[in-house]
Amino acid sequence: MFPSQWHHSDVNSVRPSDVTVLSSIGLHKHSTQLSAAVSRLGELMSLFNPALISPLSDDTNLSEHSTPLDQAKEVSLYLSNNQVGSLTDSWKLVLLFVQVHQLCICEQQQIWTVINTVVKEVDDALQLLHSQLKHTIVSVALWDGEYDTFQNKICPCGETKSKEEIRLVKAVLTQALQESLDELLVKRHWYSDRSDFTVTLQDALFITDPSSIASGKPLPESQVSLQTDKLMVQMWTNLLHPTVGQHNTDNNGQIITLPCPTENQPFLRTESNTPSYHQSNASPLLHPSTGTEMPCEDFIPSASIPTSVHELRPADIKVVAAVGDSLTAGNGIASSPNNILDVLSQYRGLSWSIGGDENLTTVTTLPNILKYFNQNLTGYSVGMGKQHTPHAFLNQAVAGAKSKDLPSQVRALVERMKNDSRINFESDWKVITIFIGGNDMCDHCYNSLIYSADNFVQNVGESLAYLHKEVPRALVNLVEPLFISPLREVHMDTSLKCPTWLVNILCPCVILPKPNSKALQLLDDLNRSYQHLLHELVESGQYDTRSDFTVVIQPFFRDIIIPRLPDGRPDRSFFSADCFHLSQNAHTLMARALWNNMLEPLGNKTSTQEFTTDINLKCPTKASPYIRTYNNSNYIYAGPSPTPRPILNWGSDFTCVDLAPSDTVPTSIHKLRPADIKVVAALGDSLTAGSGAKAKNLLDLNKEYKGVSWSIGGDKTLETVTTLPNILKKFNPSLKGFSTGQGSRQKGFNMAVPRAKTLEIPVQVQALVKAMRENKDINFEKDWKLLTIFVGTNDLCSYCLDQNNLSPKNYSHNLMLSLDMLYEEVPRLLVNVVVNLQIDVLKKVKRNTLGCSLLRRISCPCVINPDENTPELVEIQRINQQYQAEIQHLINGDRYDGKDDFAVVLQPFLQNFFIPYIGMGEADPSFFSVDCFHFSERAHAEMAIALWNNMLEPVNRKQAYNNFTYDRSKIHCPSVANPFIFTKINSLPSPPVTITTTAPYTNTTSSPSPSPTIPLPLCSSSMPVWVPVAVGIISSLAGITVTLVILSCSQCTKNKAKRAIEMRGTVF
Repeated sequence: MFPSQWHHSDVNSVRPSDVTVLSSIGLHKHSTQLSAAVSRLGELMSLFNPALISPLSDDTNLSEHSTPLDQAKEVSLYLSNNQVGSLTDSWKLVLLFVQVHQLCICEQQQIWTVINTVVKEVDDALQLLHSQLKHTIVSVALWDGEYDTFQNKICPCGETKSKEEIRLVKAVLTQALQESLDELLVKRHWYSDRSDFTVTLQDALFITDPSSIASGKPLPESQVSLQTDKLMVQMWTNLLHPTVGQHNTDNNGQIITLPCPTENQPFLRTESNTPSYHQSNASPLLHPSTGTEMPCEDFIPSASIPTSVHELRPADIKVVAAVGDSLTAGNGIASSPNNILDVLSQYRGLSWSIGGDENLTTVTTLPNILKYFNQNLTGYSVGMGKQHTPHAFLNQAVAGAKSKDLPSQVRALVERMKNDSRINFESDWKVITIFIGGNDMCDHCYNSLIYSADNFVQNVGESLAYLHKEVPRALVNLVEPLFISPLREVHMDTSLKCPTWLVNILCPCVILPKPNSKALQLLDDLNRSYQHLLHELVESGQYDTRSDFTVVIQPFFRDIIIPRLPDGRPDRSFFSADCFHLSQNAHTLMARALWNNMLEPLGNKTSTQEFTTDINLKCPTKASPYIRTYNNSNYIYAGPSPTPRPILNWGSDFTCVDLAPSDTVPTSIHKLRPADIKVVAALGDSLTAGSGAKAKNLLDLNKEYKGVSWSIGGDKTLETVTTLPNILKKFNPSLKGFSTGQGSRQKGFNMAVPRAKTLEIPVQVQALVKAMRENKDINFEKDWKLLTIFVGTNDLCSYCLDQNNLSPKNYSHNLMLSLDMLYEEVPRLLVNVVVNLQIDVLKKVKRNTLGCSLLRRISCPCVINPDENTPELVEIQRINQQYQAEIQHLINGDRYDGKDDFAVVLQPFLQNFFIPYIGMGEADPSFFSVDCFHFSERAHAEMAIALWNNMLEPVNRKQAYNNFTYDRSKIHCPSVANPFIFTKINSLPSPPVTITTTAPYTNTTSSPSPSPTIPLPLCSSSMPVWVPVAVGIISSLAGITVTLVILSCSQCTKNKAKRAIEMRGTVF
């Protein structure tokens, strides 16, 4: 644990306890998370050597514009001039970070220039360190994180690219840079011409949490500390041994394991004592022939141009077209296994369904097959390039596209068809191939609503409807989404040396789940739902209303069998350099399978893609000369789904069984069951007041339908009116405080006022407390109460008119004053604070009526009036996010944790607000009142369900988006394991019974828990040299625990005194 008793002179025998100096190069003022991780690494290493120092202050080390060479000079100068503790002869560890997210690449051609520039900068810095420092290990690492507005500031062209495109470019760039730095170190022999100096490259790259990359949003504050701990552990682990090839743990993020140096490997890792894998050593993959022999003999077209799609011969087809994602765009098809950058290249001429390079003897694609039947075929893509280039022609697939992007692709496709002189749009027969869905599944776990099966099939349906409406004489191949989870096998075999970290970014929801996990089962279920619902869509018959158009599902990707080498390992030759996109070998088999599917009758099509088996082309026969459709296959569609019964009300079904209260009235709010709640109340604005909820015309808009208000209404029963009180009445029929009917006569404890701003909430609190104290039907001191607060919409709507008074700080301050009053005055109270909604999406609700045009502009001018993408709207969006951040900061602190009978819980289901749609860009009007701004009774019902379900979800693991889809069975129930309404305290995981002694560290990829436990590196008793660390750490923890208890008590006293001062001006 402590430095060796003798001084090691060999850099390959340096133990952690020998390191006296820890320094870093490559940080800047924006590297907050990375700087924190480095700081924590220093704290950890100081346990091995208490004399460890970290030179250079933050002010000098975090220079934004300094190069690695500049910072290397600073480090060298400091160590050369500082003789304290004999730093010159002490072992030094220098971390050199290359921050990928600072690099700006607007065009693909710039990538190699950028990479070469960065490699030269690193080489210059390493050469200087090598010449100036002795007894030094330099560890080089890439960092790709800090996803915030800083990226757009240094790289403005990023604003013109799609999120998916930026994501792909950044991931590939990082991997290419890693490989180039590895080549540099191999070439320089790791700068190890002396026994006291070497350089290593950390083989596991530092990346921000994949969920923040997939969503394009920064991590929530509650998870930043957890991610920082993970980064620190990753640094430490990389210093000890390679991490490539280690598998994920199965602790769901609850435990982060710190590894120990081992008896076999007690030293810091160098290339000499622990050789690593180098991409330059990879063997070239042998690609078998990608051509195909044409076995058919009859290439004759119909005697006359057919008028029916059901009598269409291959030779009758004049035009081919395709839409989809990168598998149709052709990303990386011809890339060599060592050229990760080439994955960005789109080899459209080689694409399985639409490429037309060369001919069938060398390149197998559907167009090259069809050229045998019609040499005048047109529409196929050739060469390389993006969808807007001339060579792409009718290949309008876009890399990274999801199903939501499909409607825009088919519009671009139809426009090209109509405007190209080579195509007779009215009379030429066309085959259009659609293949989409893989990227939806890659991100589904971060937003299960956007990527739901219903939304997927809706997007595809809109695209098919447009083609059906606009395109004459067309047969549409609708290829089922591939069954994607078997592709995981390529990344589970570490001998293949796939860049799995890169695919973790591109497709986290497929690669990250553990085998046999619930997350993996959800993926498979969603995948099957995508496939199944496409069949329902087509078999509804809605695209077969005329004889010259049909849609045929081609199911060859329903199941796939991964290709394997003779030794049983997955065959990487079927994949591109990233082990994610597919190579020309795979595209060859896909083209054959698609062609064969087209000639197979419906009901008897091949539904498994077996990459291990060579596929021979089928041919039309005299008995079956046509491309098969439902009609010429004698296939009977199942028909449309039965028409659902009319919706008579917005009630909900209730299936909860355990409705009993606690055995005795609880004294702790953290043991509060739903049936223990005796009183409900609500504060807020017109949404809580129920304004216009049941309005039929503009005259009804100002009426307050309090009885159906989502958080406080109590009209009728849950079976016909869904509100939070009606749910709670199932647990306690004697519930008090809910409002009924219309107007203020039976408002109960609904103190909401239409058009109220946050400034007015303290007045509502005073009125509520007064009403509760005076109400003889409740026991103010002993009854448990539930209060819901929702406010802020009107603040945002008027922000541009009064920016000072409606600032985010004032929003938070007014809520704080209100919560402080409640904390001091009301016993036994649970407060739901609902996050203000993402308000700008309400601009998308449109109807050609006076209410929707004029009234909402008057009601919410600062949101509705600005045009899209204007500075005014961008500012409102920013303020909206600051409102959300301010209230999170207020509630996530400990200000209201001092009483056992009071808690404030943030309910975030409106944080990311999604408008329900019924058509292309058309908001479902049934969720909105007659002004397209206030919510209807249907939306109130959905909000009630979302609020209730949020209450039954642990803090920091609550659903942060709405799911406005009609389903009477969405109400969740308390469980035996979790019978209480969740608060911050009872959401914490139970402390582990035993401490897990470390095996080699494994990078956890499961969903992070809000309060992880970091077991300390308790090492084997057979290694007495490490025992002091365990003792030292445990002693430190004991001291920290005592200190925290003291500070906690002190803080409670301060908070109470502070509230007393703040409350002096408030009298009820």
